[in-house]
Amino acid sequence: MNQAIPRYNRRDKQEFARKLRSRVNEYFETKNISRTGDGRAMFKALVMFSLYFAPYALMMSVEVTTWQYILCSAIMGVGAAGIGLAVMHDANHGSFSSKGWVNKLFGYSLNIIGGNSLSWRIQHNVLHHSFTNVRGLDEDLEAGNIMRFTPYEPWKPRHRYQHVYSWVLYSFMTLSWVLIKDFKRITKYKNLGLLEGQNVSYTAAIATLAVSKVVYLFYMFVVPIFIMGYNPWLVISGFMLLHLIAGLLLAMIFQPAHIMEDHDFVEKGATELEQCYEAHQLSTTSNFGASNKLLTWYCGGLNYQVEHHIFPSVSHVHYPEISKIVEATAKEYRVPYRTVPTFGEALAIHQRTMKKMASPDTYGSMAAA
Repeated sequence: MNQAIPRYNRRDKQEFARKLRSRVNEYFETKNISRTGDGRAMFKALVMFSLYFAPYALMMSVEVTTWQYILCSAIMGVGAAGIGLAVMHDANHGSFSSKGWVNKLFGYSLNIIGGNSLSWRIQHNVLHHSFTNVRGLDEDLEAGNIMRFTPYEPWKPRHRYQHVYSWVLYSFMTLSWVLIKDFKRITKYKNLGLLEGQNVSYTAAIATLAVSKVVYLFYMFVVPIFIMGYNPWLVISGFMLLHLIAGLLLAMIFQPAHIMEDHDFVEKGATELEQCYEAHQLSTTSNFGASNKLLTWYCGGLNYQVEHHIFPSVSHVHYPEISKIVEATAKEYRVPYRTVPTFGEALAIHQRTMKKMASPDTYGSMAAA
């Protein structure tokens, strides 16, 4: 790695951490249920795959009108985000199923919709979860100097209006992954020695990346243009719309989870974090819209980000129940438990945070000391 790996303060709030894990373990033992997904997760996977592949099958089996093609592409965007949030996410955390091969299979669903499972696992599981809101390690804080997410990021004049253009840029998230970032990340992770931790050689990683991208681009462009005879500009427009919708939906779920005005951020180069792992996750993560059952269902329980970050190997279908345990234990030990009542309010707070970060005067006040 290019910087020191900070250690968690294991002396801090250890009784809270032990009690929390003990109570959650007791919950699963008492209920005699698996921590991984069940029939609910499998049904949801069926729905999300249908949202993505049914419109595609329709467009490739009969010639639809221009507006029907655009509508189908939009529905595919909703399905793509749903696969990422509610299926691939659990699978790559090993919580979709109790069977490893099932998790691996559904984890590769990301490759099918244009991403890369290996790149995502390193970026998300290894870096983001291990070093949430730690600048220089958590890649979710990086925006190529176009946006400023933390008070420790050097301010530049271009940041002044980031609260205006941020949602537009967020919409290009998956498009960037598909066409650029996955390639850059695999090489970067190879140079940092992170591929070794996944037991994957650089050659195998590049080969899998290249093949999956070719397959994806083949069925997204070659089939509709050269086999079905659709206008190339219509196909490109549909492709763009799909990704703009998927990127926006993903950003709407992930950004309010960590980039909020009352969250802690850690400066690059820190050698020790002030808290234990569990407490750090509580200080850098928020839940939102917990009472919104449709939101919870569609986004794979990722509006319960606190529970997900502390118990990533637990399927999202269990988050609503174990959140009661986490919140009660946090209250008992006087550890902040951040939750925003509604989805709309969470988006508004994130927007307000981005506006604060747009000011050159914002430095240190929102950061961990």
